[in-house]
Amino acid sequence: MAVTGGVLRGRHLARPHGATVRPTAARVREALFSILGQRLDGQRVLDLFAGTGTMGVEAVSRGAGEVVFVDSCRDHVRLIEANLQLLDGLAVSQVVCRDAVVALTSLAERQAPFDLVFIDPPYGTGLAERCLEAISPVAEKLLAQGSVLVVESDGREQLPDELGSWRSVDRRNYGQTRLDIYRQVEKQP
Repeated sequence: MAVTGGVLRGRHLARPHGATVRPTAARVREALFSILGQRLDGQRVLDLFAGTGTMGVEAVSRGAGEVVFVDSCRDHVRLIEANLQLLDGLAVSQVVCRDAVVALTSLAERQAPFDLVFIDPPYGTGLAERCLEAISPVAEKLLAQGSVLVVESDGREQLPDELGSWRSVDRRNYGQTRLDIYRQVEKQP
C-alpha cells in the first residue's frame, strides 16, 4: 500500500495484519484527490475512523498543513503512528484514540476549524450516518467556511442528500465503495 500522489508518492505505508481495518483502495484515493484538486495547501484535515491513516497521509503528501487522526482502536493508532514517521515534519499531526462520533464535540471545542473531513467507518455499521448527524450540531465550530466532508461507505448504504446546511454535491461508486462529497450551501434569503 503506497501513497498515490504528492511529495510522498510511492512511499509505502505500514499495512494491517488481518481484516480489522480496510484501507481505502489506491484507485479510490486517486479519484477522490482528483475530484478535490491535487493541492491542499495548508489545509487542516480531520481523518475520522482513520484506520491506517492513509487518507490523512495522502492529504499531507498533497500539501495539507495539519491532520488530526481519530480512531478508537489502539492497534490502529499504533499503525497510524508508524505511518506518520513518513511525514518527515511535512505537517503537524495529532492522533486521538477515541470513538470518532464522541470525539467530534471535544474537537469542535478545542481545535481550530477543519477544511476537509474524511469519514470512513467500517461498512454496514450505520456509523457514517451517525457521524454526519453528530457533526450537524457542532458544524459551526468544527468546520471552516467552504469546508468539504467526504464520506466513504458501502455502495449499498443510503446517506442523506442534505444535512442541515450541507448538501451532497457529488456521489461516485467504485465497485463496492461509495464516496459522498458534501459542501455547505448558502442559505437563501
